[in-house]
Amino acid sequence: MSLYLSRIRLSRSPSAQALAGLLNPSEAGQRRSAHHRLLWAAFADGPDRRRDFLWREDRDGTFLTLSERPPQPMDLFEPHEVKDFAPALAPGQRLDFVLRANATRTKREGRHRVDVVMDALHDVPQGARASERMAAAGREGAAWLARQGEASGFKVVIATAGDYSTVALPDHRGPRKGQPQFGILDLEGRIEVTDPAAFLARLARGFGRAKAFGCGLMLIRRAA
Repeated sequence: MSLYLSRIRLSRSPSAQALAGLLNPSEAGQRRSAHHRLLWAAFADGPDRRRDFLWREDRDGTFLTLSERPPQPMDLFEPHEVKDFAPALAPGQRLDFVLRANATRTKREGRHRVDVVMDALHDVPQGARASERMAAAGREGAAWLARQGEASGFKVVIATAGDYSTVALPDHRGPRKGQPQFGILDLEGRIEVTDPAAFLARLARGFGRAKAFGCGLMLIRRAA
């Protein structure tokens, strides 16, 4: 399977900048919803196309994507920067990573998915949650990633949480009617590859949920 790592930038043309409030709003939920639609526009080449790409916002108006097809040129974007993604990996190799994820687990008693950080904070008194938030994010995030690695060809050497926030999307139709809310966990650290083929296959599929809204893409580089 061929994969492409691309950098996509909003155009700086006057016509695109005139739509900045719609394409790149400042409110977090509206921003993710707008970017969701924007990135679909770069890859949706037909009404029946299913999502086969991952994305994350790199910085204001710039996105990174990992996809099975190159993104399509559009007037809303600068020319895309696209390169083949085919890292040569070996068992025992260590990689530095960054990952923005919606980390969830299934609760046995209810058989429903919960955000691992929200669930850890559930029994913490409301007034104490702010001070406990990042500690819980680091602890639960590292444990969640270790569980992912067991089935995905890697083990965690170290993982720390750089940020954790919750986002409520604007009301919309579809399977998740109403105003869905989910947690966004930024993890970084180092992993060790145990099964290169399994790891690369999982990289292409992404980690966690909410992939349509900018979560799940793990970026890697060789450890120094």
